[in-house]
Amino acid sequence: MEAIIQQGKSQYRVKKGDVIKVDRLDLAPKKKVDIDKVLVIINGDKHLVGKPYVSSAKVSATVVEHGKHDKVINFRYRPKKGYHRKVGHRQDFTEIKINKIETE
Repeated sequence: MEAIIQQGKSQYRVKKGDVIKVDRLDLAPKKKVDIDKVLVIINGDKHLVGKPYVSSAKVSATVVEHGKHDKVINFRYRPKKGYHRKVGHRQDFTEIKINKIETE
């Protein structure tokens, strides 16, 4: 069984046992999190599509750890003007492990 979930501003296709990186959550490691924004449930050849969410579905997960992604460099340059601007950014993430996909 697989599901397409929405966490934050992103959508993820997950199944039991997957470990995914989502936007930072304010939860301690080893805490449980329930995701009720399930867009699609895929069970073999059967698809259950929500409008916009499947009301009877829930995905249970556990927080594994927090971290930061690799640095992204934003460099701006205008030739012959002496203009250089370099800015770096590291986005925070939370790594979660999918424990169970439930439907009623």
